[in-house]
Amino acid sequence: MIYLDYAATTPLDPEVRQGMEGVWEVFGNPSSVHAYGRQARHLLEEGRERVAWALGCRPRELILTSGGTESDALAILGVALALGRGHIISSALEHTAVLNALKNLERLGFTITLLKPDAHGLIYPEQVAEALRPETILVSLMTVNNEIGTLYPIQAVAELCHVRGVVLHTDAVQAFGTVPCRVEELGADLVSIAAHKFYGPKGVGALYVRKGLELFPLLPGKQEQGYRGGTENLPAVYGMGLAAEKAVALMPEESNRLLRLRSLLESRLLALPGVVLNGHPTLRSPKHVNVTVQGADGEALLLNLDLLGVAASAGSACASGSLEPSHVLLALGRSRAEARASVRFSLGRFTTEAEVEEAAQAFAEAVRRSRVDAFLA
Repeated sequence: MIYLDYAATTPLDPEVRQGMEGVWEVFGNPSSVHAYGRQARHLLEEGRERVAWALGCRPRELILTSGGTESDALAILGVALALGRGHIISSALEHTAVLNALKNLERLGFTITLLKPDAHGLIYPEQVAEALRPETILVSLMTVNNEIGTLYPIQAVAELCHVRGVVLHTDAVQAFGTVPCRVEELGADLVSIAAHKFYGPKGVGALYVRKGLELFPLLPGKQEQGYRGGTENLPAVYGMGLAAEKAVALMPEESNRLLRLRSLLESRLLALPGVVLNGHPTLRSPKHVNVTVQGADGEALLLNLDLLGVAASAGSACASGSLEPSHVLLALGRSRAEARASVRFSLGRFTTEAEVEEAAQAFAEAVRRSRVDAFLA
């Protein structure tokens, strides 16, 4: 089986797994003052420091969470509830973790503006500038779109926000470890990451919070400076630190390798008649290739790919046996039928050129099997 769904999750790196092994035996509570607790606290802070180094921030600017969804929720709800009212700007392409948090805030009386992308999925700084109001308190835009891989101009948006005194959050879950994400490069006040996207364990993530920024805690408690109560997941945090360090160290070489593989896969897929690219042709993550197959049955396309030994994904989940169209692709102007007949391939650390070639051949056969005859008539 060829795994090309790294945007959904990544396998745990063997070196990270090995580094975590000894930590499982450290059972003390990091909040305890005795020797067992101090040992656990030391390892917990070592993991935090490794992540902070990778992000280019201070360790105390990191709040440890259960993953990207919680980090996004803490950032968005935390800012909004701390201020009590106001206007928030985001985009129609955001992850559902962000969009659902915004829906909840709208129910509480906050005003939400969702920016519309162009046909390539780009959001422009000028759109943000036009949408800003005196009562705007927060802008939330992802760094890399999780479905189509388009890159957002976060640094330019950050400059706009800071001039106006508006907080900027970026969901960097798809970006960290693949494209540069140090906080001084992004310029954002809040940055969300999740370990399982960069070859770390599942169930752990972090939120960078710029020093001096106040949040309303969603899980009150004494841990994580009062912003996230509950005993920390020590082995997972330690593993996240190891994974973050390795991802950043490998990124220059690995990003170039992925870009070569992406170009190869793209050329093979787009050579097929009626296969078109979703996302920006150049301003895109090196691991994402999302295509629409015109005239194909979307569910049959994915099922045939799986039967042919390739693990890829649609832009959205399969719910109750029916393939729901991706909100991202609909926002780009794809029809519901086109959105259903789309596939996201995502490359990763263990992808080889031979696998890309084999996957492209399997895709061609899956397209043949899933297409209605009328398209080629």
